Parts: sequence; structure tokens; C-alpha cells
Amino acid sequence: MARIKYEDFIVSIPDYPEKGVVFKDITPMIGDPQGFSAVIDEMAEHYIGKGITKVVGAEARGFLIGAPVAYRLGAGFVPARKPGKLPREVISQEYDLEYGKDEIQIHTDALTKGDKVLVVDDLVATGGTAIAQAKLIEKTGATLMGFGFAMELAFLHPRDIIKKEFDQEIYSLVVVE
Repeated sequence: MARIKYEDFIVSIPDYPEKGVVFKDITPMIGDPQGFSAVIDEMAEHYIGKGITKVVGAEARGFLIGAPVAYRLGAGFVPARKPGKLPREVISQEYDLEYGKDEIQIHTDALTKGDKVLVVDDLVATGGTAIAQAKLIEKTGATLMGFGFAMELAFLHPRDIIKKEFDQEIYSLVVVE
């Protein structure tokens, strides 16, 4: 089967959410049955046989890719949520945004020392959310196995930023230069 051209499903929206930014919209890709299944299948196939026991995805779009990838890998899914969204005891990680700070949390019992964990998200831009998720994984004593993204905004150099803190593999289906 020929590899799907994911780029054909990505729409560029100029000046969104603010002037000068070109937003890359993947909703047509995940809204298309072949596009969505190809993203999930290709991401999962890359990690089959690597012993992944859990996939962590940040809200909200990380859920859309991460949960089905976890399913395909026979792994559990751990949602990384904004403060106040999880009902039990949590651990938190703050991270920098271009315009301030944000925070994500997971339940304290979501991961164990024996877990081999993959971070999956729809997009990596500056790497802040990915690094925050990796730090949460580290706090639990679980093993970070890598990072998987549907799209990477390479012109923002997220690989360099992530590699400063974590030396695991970074796998992206679409790389925007």
C-alpha cells in the first residue's frame, strides 16, 4: 500500500490565532477515514515490538492521536490534563509557552516504575508540552521510550529543544520545514 500524502490533508490558516502565525490545521486529516487510520496505523507500526506499555497524550488533541495509538499497541492511555480536570491525586509539571506558563497533570498512580512510556501528540512546535509530559513520566519512575508526533514544525527546532533534556527518539509523520 502506498504511503498517504498527509500534507494534502493539512490546511494552512494565515494570521491565526494571531497576526504573523500560520496555523497548521490537521482536522481535515483526522476527519478523513483513510487519513485518520493511516496516521494511527503508521504511528503504531513504528512502535510495535518496542515494549510500550503506556501512551501519554496531552489534552485535547493529544488524546485524538494518543488513545488510538495506545489501543493499536495494546497499551494503556494516560491523559495529561490541565489543572483541575482530574478527579484524584495528581502530579504536576509547569512549562513555558511563548506568552506565559501552563501546567499539565497526570494521576499519581497512572504510571509505575515498570511502565515503558511513549509520548504521542498531534503536533510539536516548541517542544514545551512534550518536555512537560516527559518530566511527568520521569517523576513516576517509569521509562520514557520516545516521542511520536503527527506533525513537527521543524522551523521552530523542537528536536533541538527536546534533545537538550531527553535523548529518546523523536518520530514525526509530517515535518514542516
